[in-house]
Amino acid sequence: MADRDAAFAEYFAARSDAMRATAYLLCGDWHRAEDLVQTAFTKLYLVWNRVSRHEVLDSYVRQILVRTFLDERRRGWWRRERVGRTDTDRPTPPHSPENRLVMLQALAAVPPRQRAVLILRYWEDLSVEESAALLGCSPGTVKSQAARGLDTLRALLPLSHNEIQ
Repeated sequence: MADRDAAFAEYFAARSDAMRATAYLLCGDWHRAEDLVQTAFTKLYLVWNRVSRHEVLDSYVRQILVRTFLDERRRGWWRRERVGRTDTDRPTPPHSPENRLVMLQALAAVPPRQRAVLILRYWEDLSVEESAALLGCSPGTVKSQAARGLDTLRALLPLSHNEIQ
């Protein structure tokens, strides 16, 4: 039991920050991201003895994280207030410190499934097939959700930020 806990603690210490960053991109809230990571690692801990392929743990935890995020969004108990863009907002110049915040705010407004695909494909740099496996859908669905997500993101960003490929 002590070896199990030590191995889990070592993995958690090594990977929790990266998973927290992914969770933040999914939900747009650091506190909620912490909850998602805690839930994902709790689920991993419960099956730790049955995990035999430790070389794919990141993928497995990422899958738990994304599915937990999508499941909670489906349930509807987690609601956030969204602030819309007003006419007085000015686009920020490219490469400004505010650029990241503008992108994160726009990403938070993308529908959850599309956001999950965008994060897996472009933040986690997973292939279409890997993303499809994590989300439990077809590669075609990943492609269409990515295209729709990018279109949504482009529509939400000020003109100076619409350089997303």
